[in-house]
Amino acid sequence: MSEVRDDPGVYGSDDVAGSPDGHRFDAHSGDLDAPPRGGDRPAPDRPVDLPPAVGGRRSLIELLLLLVLVLLAAVATHTTDLLIVIVVLIVMIMLHELGHFVTAKWSGMKVTEYFLGFGPRVWSFRRGETEYGVKAIPAGGYVRIIGMANTEEVDPEDEPRTYRAKPFHNRLAVGLAGSFMHFVLAFVILWGAFVFLGWPNVNAVSIQGFVPVAGHLDPARSAGIEAGDTIVSADGQVVTSVNEFAAVISSHAGKPVTVVVERDGARRTLVVTPHALTIPGATAHQAPTVVGRIGVELTNPLTTIGPVAAVGRSGALIGQVVTGSVSAVGQRFSPHGLSEYFHQLTNAQAARQASKSGQRIESIYGAVRTATQGAQAGAWYFISVMISLIIFVGLLNLLPMLPLDGGHVAIAVYERIRSRRGRPYRADVTKLMPVAYAFILFLGFIVVTSFYLDVTYPVANPFK
Repeated sequence: MSEVRDDPGVYGSDDVAGSPDGHRFDAHSGDLDAPPRGGDRPAPDRPVDLPPAVGGRRSLIELLLLLVLVLLAAVATHTTDLLIVIVVLIVMIMLHELGHFVTAKWSGMKVTEYFLGFGPRVWSFRRGETEYGVKAIPAGGYVRIIGMANTEEVDPEDEPRTYRAKPFHNRLAVGLAGSFMHFVLAFVILWGAFVFLGWPNVNAVSIQGFVPVAGHLDPARSAGIEAGDTIVSADGQVVTSVNEFAAVISSHAGKPVTVVVERDGARRTLVVTPHALTIPGATAHQAPTVVGRIGVELTNPLTTIGPVAAVGRSGALIGQVVTGSVSAVGQRFSPHGLSEYFHQLTNAQAARQASKSGQRIESIYGAVRTATQGAQAGAWYFISVMISLIIFVGLLNLLPMLPLDGGHVAIAVYERIRSRRGRPYRADVTKLMPVAYAFILFLGFIVVTSFYLDVTYPVANPFK
């Protein structure tokens, strides 16, 4: 999601007041039917949208050394899974901004900055009229397009290339392009996963790994079972699910079981004797239960599909995620959902219960934590979490409220409806500022409080 910023020329951000370099603009009420402002003002002595680049070989080498140190630190602290999640999120952010960037350039708008991060410039270079670079705080990214508000001062020579001066279809394309890139990214990830990684086959069971059974050696490994084996049958019964295989093993505590596995395209018949494990009763009056365990972690094997079939499967899965995300947002931010959320903030027991069930609003910290747990559990768990997050952020940006992309889209649509031939209508965004500020405060409240809950009552690992 584009970060909230104070710049009338930063797309997908808080196009309200100020700029990344400290340049401000005046909030004039103006005439709603007046043409875009900017041309009626004297040009500044120096264009405010062309700050000097901070390039150079030294700064680039320092940036590369920092990246190497981050990678080495992740390896040394065994946090490479977390680093992968962060990299994917950065790619998502920059692709979002790339959508705005490309459509703005295609529309003839003047784009002066394309940056990763906020704060002081670390490294940058200029190509033509656009500066590209990295800033010190990698908490998002932005594209700066001139003239996104009727109050922004622009050099009269640049007025025809402002966002506000372009036709409706150009402004609409720029507004939607960021979120569109989320769906493109999700589709590419899913398509590649289906074709090259494979989709979990829910009608088959394979051995993912081994675990000790009550301190004993793994009975499965001793019987010749290997990681990656696909279970064909157990005790003469065809195995089509994890529960079926677990039930056979559990009922044969201390008794040999004939297991047929498929390995490297060939079937092998093995005999394994489950270790008898005594499980105490749930209450003092309930007798203990003896079950069989062979010390394996079970999973569904991955089956690749063709490139053409993967197109339809990817589109269908994205549709399911979109439906689920819209439903989840509706539930979480409904009056009942917000009431429950406030109850979780004020009641420790309710907060603990929500953390166990996972039915709670998560901050970006919590989302990254869940994605990292998914990466540790397996490739498809990680992919499923990231796809959900990528699509959710894309949909969130389409909400028709400033400073989100959907706010700019809503304004463009409203202006199109109010415009007449020869009399383009331009809305005065300053009149929307009270609503925009209230929305920003609400978002800020959700961000801070959800972060608090994620730290004090972290959501239980959903992959265990």
